[in-house]
Amino acid sequence: MRTNIRRRQLLTAGAALLATMAGGATERGADRQEPSPVGSPDPAAGIDIWPSHPPGMPTPPPVESLWDRSHEPLIADRAVRGIARPRLIAFRSDQPNGAAVLLFPGGGYHHVVVDKEGYEMARWLAARGFAAFVLFYRLPGEGWAAGPDVALADGQRAVRVLRGRASEFGFAPERLATMGFSAGGHLCADLSARFATRVYDVIDELDAISARPYCAATIYPVVSMHAGIAHVGSRKLLVGADASEALEAAHSPDRNITQQAPPHFIVHAEDDASVPVENALLLRAALKAQGVPVETHLFRAGGHGFGLRGTTGKPVAAWPELWHAWASSTGLA
Repeated sequence: MRTNIRRRQLLTAGAALLATMAGGATERGADRQEPSPVGSPDPAAGIDIWPSHPPGMPTPPPVESLWDRSHEPLIADRAVRGIARPRLIAFRSDQPNGAAVLLFPGGGYHHVVVDKEGYEMARWLAARGFAAFVLFYRLPGEGWAAGPDVALADGQRAVRVLRGRASEFGFAPERLATMGFSAGGHLCADLSARFATRVYDVIDELDAISARPYCAATIYPVVSMHAGIAHVGSRKLLVGADASEALEAAHSPDRNITQQAPPHFIVHAEDDASVPVENALLLRAALKAQGVPVETHLFRAGGHGFGLRGTTGKPVAAWPELWHAWASSTGLA
């Protein structure tokens, strides 16, 4: 009944309600997040993370395009590629808890998902008190000088920008977590492993701020770049189909985790046909070997890319609340 009421509200309230939703929070305490409506925040808007052009711009620069994959009239399913202006979309909570989560949607490093692993998760978080931010990061196959480090550069910079502006967004600078899905999970794990690695030149005072997340969640993550374990598309675009063993190792977070990595939360489905569950297991083993706290949830069924949508009737539907409980136990919430 609750879902039906909310759908009727979407149908009757029109543009005014959609504009309100663009601001962030849904009804607090809702058990289930509605799929993103078509009127969700414009992916072309947002907070620039670089003061001018991002470093290492190719010539000619990528041309941004929005790919609409929606199949239902009121449910958005969009993706962006050709990102030459890395940026954050902010979702504020009407009852802030003083913490924030930076989201890295997936897309196989071919594109960045807008709705399913971005806006929907951001609204779910905002409904629970978190300031949430969706990062549209640059893609490594589009000619950037940083090559396979280009998304990591955006991830580091985004953390620093958010911490530098934390008072504006109503959260404590140290209480900034990260969450990544699929290839965004790779970025999330890579940031946890290499938050202090210099992958771009210092440009302003924000770059003195730590890029280490308070805690990190990797959801059905791409981790290893080793052929046979890696997601084929992500590996090809990140390091190349013929990458050397050294290049694979340099961009496999499980090979670079240190004792300074933040606590981790990992979710994967064992029937994931796109990103083998071995990716999650390798990351867990690396974290355990370094003495980094890690909580891992493996589900028998769920497939890949379930986000908040594809979990109905499956045990994997519990993962968001499991994360929330874990985040609370770390002191984030």
